Amino acid sequence: MERKRCAALLLSLALTAGTLAACAEKSEPRQGAEGQPDSTPLEVTIATPQVGEAPKKDSEVELAIEKYTNAKVDIQWIPAAAFEDKKNIMIASDEMPKAFKLTYNATTLNAIQSGLFWEIGPYLNEYKNLSDANPMYYDNIKVEGKLYGLPLYRDIGRAGIVYRKDWFDALGLKPPVTLDDWYNIAKTIAEKDPDQNGQNDTYGLFMDRSYNDTALSSSFLTRLSVSQGAPNKWGIENGKVVAEFMTKPYQDSMKLLRRLYAEKLINQDFSVVQTADADNKWNSGKAGIRINTVASAAATSYDNVSKSVPNAAVDIAPYMGPSGNRVPAEPGNNGFFVFPKSSVKDEMELKRLLGFFDQLLEPEMSTLLTRGFEGKHFEKTPDGKAKFKDLTLFNLEVKPYRDSLPSFEVTGTGLPLQLNELQAKGWKVVADNLQNAVPNVALTLTSKTYMEKGAELDTLIRDAQTKYIMGKIDDAGWEAELERWKKAGGDQVMEEFTAEYGKQKK
Repeated sequence: MERKRCAALLLSLALTAGTLAACAEKSEPRQGAEGQPDSTPLEVTIATPQVGEAPKKDSEVELAIEKYTNAKVDIQWIPAAAFEDKKNIMIASDEMPKAFKLTYNATTLNAIQSGLFWEIGPYLNEYKNLSDANPMYYDNIKVEGKLYGLPLYRDIGRAGIVYRKDWFDALGLKPPVTLDDWYNIAKTIAEKDPDQNGQNDTYGLFMDRSYNDTALSSSFLTRLSVSQGAPNKWGIENGKVVAEFMTKPYQDSMKLLRRLYAEKLINQDFSVVQTADADNKWNSGKAGIRINTVASAAATSYDNVSKSVPNAAVDIAPYMGPSGNRVPAEPGNNGFFVFPKSSVKDEMELKRLLGFFDQLLEPEMSTLLTRGFEGKHFEKTPDGKAKFKDLTLFNLEVKPYRDSLPSFEVTGTGLPLQLNELQAKGWKVVADNLQNAVPNVALTLTSKTYMEKGAELDTLIRDAQTKYIMGKIDDAGWEAELERWKKAGGDQVMEEFTAEYGKQKK
């Protein structure tokens, strides 16, 4: 979701396959790199992980894309389990497609730093739809301050508090703002028997072992602490990069969880519970707040719990804190497309390829990728929105393209999806969050020490946090573990991140 789009869901005409073809005919000839007409179909070869069942070559969707963009598209769908190995072979042999979907990891970083791919940042402003996207989408995949890829856009500010409104209303509770609010909610729901079954079996929040996952900005402890003023994984204090768990708001949030654990107001087995088990606790009507979800899925959370508790009422609220709405920014992509110099021969071809991806964000293509064909996959409602007619068929025929090509599912320029009240409220929280999303300052920074010792350091600090919350170590013990983390390489990581951060700011 980008600033220029999330103020309103733009209305565009629903398009049948015939209309798509007609629009494509009107839009020819395409413009070349220097603004000259170029009617020669653009060859677009793409390699991407397979999503579901791989579509057949020359599928109806693919033909519509080709017609509209004046391109010849050849997508190589690689089974997800084999993709990393296949990717490494293709990079090593320098035999790559014109658009290659990668994820941000060490192999990708090395390939980019080796000069294998075109830098696209200087061209972005030439393309209306690509340049309209929130800059954070691009900042999150830059390498040494330069942009080499087009992201598969995903929501950046997804955090939201999904809660049992019927319980909150009955107990006189409101969505939390302060840490004291979180404590009071957990205590009240645990002790006041909101489901009125006479048993001590309800939780304000039911945690699982991913609560402090160091790799995820969506982990609960990061969401909670960021709302209270902490950085998102890594932040800046006194000009230096510091880890979130070295800051007071984060440590205060840990102290809250320690208190809740000591008073048996959260599940005592949180350190071993799987996410699916936590989801089941919500689904069975035993949790007051669902912490392992995203705001846009509020309606799904309602559907899940209503199967067990038909009279349940569910609502969604933003994460709030002393400074208002504040959430951790998530990476904002499901990988990104790079353009190899070995297969994209010159600047003119690169610009045409960028033009192809820019066109995929136009209303006609956005409707196709996110809704499918009118009459087949969706129907148009009286108020001019899309309502899925056959979601199973959409998932089979269209979803692989939607998930593998750049698109904005709800906030794009395509035909708006008909949303119920809770869905609309959830998406509004996501849109509003974008203005208050706190970036992870080290997301695109490199640290040799972290690459070598990151897994070991992450495990050390995660274990220390769990021990502290469970009361196995006290404040002094936590400080000792923090010092151990620093000496084991944490100090060096922060120094290297700080140096890289300084370079990018120059």
